[in-house]
Amino acid sequence: MKQDLSMTKEAAQASSQPTVALALGGGGARGLAHIHVIETLDELGIRPVAIAGSSIGAIIGAGMAAGMRGEEIRAHTLATVGHRREVVNRLWQMRPSSLSEAMANGFRFGQFNVERVLRAFLPEAIPPKFSDLGIPLKVVATDYYGQTEHICEKGDLWQALAASAALPAIFIPVKIGGRVMIDGGIYNPIPFDHLRGLADIVIAVDVVGGPDGDGRTIPSRIDSLFGASQLMMQSIIAMKLKEGAPDILLRPDVGRYRVMDFLRAQDVLNGTVAIKDQLKRALDERMRAPKRK
Repeated sequence: MKQDLSMTKEAAQASSQPTVALALGGGGARGLAHIHVIETLDELGIRPVAIAGSSIGAIIGAGMAAGMRGEEIRAHTLATVGHRREVVNRLWQMRPSSLSEAMANGFRFGQFNVERVLRAFLPEAIPPKFSDLGIPLKVVATDYYGQTEHICEKGDLWQALAASAALPAIFIPVKIGGRVMIDGGIYNPIPFDHLRGLADIVIAVDVVGGPDGDGRTIPSRIDSLFGASQLMMQSIIAMKLKEGAPDILLRPDVGRYRVMDFLRAQDVLNGTVAIKDQLKRALDERMRAPKRK
């Protein structure tokens, strides 16, 4: 059953430890580094009073909000998107049985139905409704025609996650309330601003990264497309930080990985493990600091 946010915060504030809220950013496969953050919080016995996420951050955040431990999210990831044969099997199973079914499911050449993809790969532990979550969750999507962000906090959780993960050119946009939604990371790459005032410590994780290379090689068409998106999102993040930074900002080393490198899940996890110690040190400093009123 969903916990009332104000009651959750009051209960946590009554304890001796500061309350924590968690913002997980978008970045495709780079976002698998979020698993380290959840595992670290599990090790420290810290349960966030609120979670906000964009794109992959919303998906992994939903797993935590549903009660999954970091080690469970890791195991599921490596057994599904991190396993080539399993990816092929699941994609094959979700194929339309006829042309009419394909058209009914919104088939477009070169684009996938993100809702069907999520249902094929996400764990059963993630419930269909926000109200079934154990931790309040804010899922960020981008209203394409409204030119603004859209925050989902109630109703259909899976639809919200699909909208937040609807990466342009890869997935078909998702409609919510009649509005066309695309990837939440486009408008708000790390939604820590939606957690202000909800906890003593707001942790934000930036997995956007940036174009990686020798500085001389001309990128491919796809690399330049995703690289331009990274630059745009980093510009948004920089402006947000000027307005007010989170208490802890983590930036794992994800530049070498591409947005769709999910088959390299183990490599991503191995290459970003240093974030665990970074988080522990940052939390230790914050926990020792006087509690804010």
